[in-house]
Amino acid sequence: MKKLLFFLILAANFGFAQMPDVSKVWLNNSKPYVGTIGNDHQEIKLKINISEQNKKNDQEYFVSGYSLVENNYSKYEGKLTITKYKNGKKKGVIYGDYELSEENKGKHSGSFRGKFIYIFRWNKIKEKIENQYIELIGNWKSYDGTLDFKTNLKNQ
Repeated sequence: MKKLLFFLILAANFGFAQMPDVSKVWLNNSKPYVGTIGNDHQEIKLKINISEQNKKNDQEYFVSGYSLVENNYSKYEGKLTITKYKNGKKKGVIYGDYELSEENKGKHSGSFRGKFIYIFRWNKIKEKIENQYIELIGNWKSYDGTLDFKTNLKNQ
């Protein structure tokens, strides 16, 4: 009997540990993330067009889209990985890492790497997420290693 009870508790913990699919969150309602890149704080836009939860690791999301700095438009692919989740009474917070690799089109192509934070409030009455805030903080580094810039992007 004790073994059966232990098994049921263990199975329940695995069921509750499953991360819900939040892939639509990263799409940001079809709006780009806007922020700055480099010491001159040049404007950068990052749009996620496709977001899918990894079926083998529910903490990981595959994303693709494009980045835009001045007239430099680059497609990219990458992933967002959730590393920590805090659920409070009034808000939830998700922390993670991101890696995005642009297609290689010369000196102004590279990869983004950094951390993200996603803060939201769950409206129990309407049963939906409200007041979403997403920030990606990290670096962009050119593939040839000659350029390395700090980046900071936020949802709109």
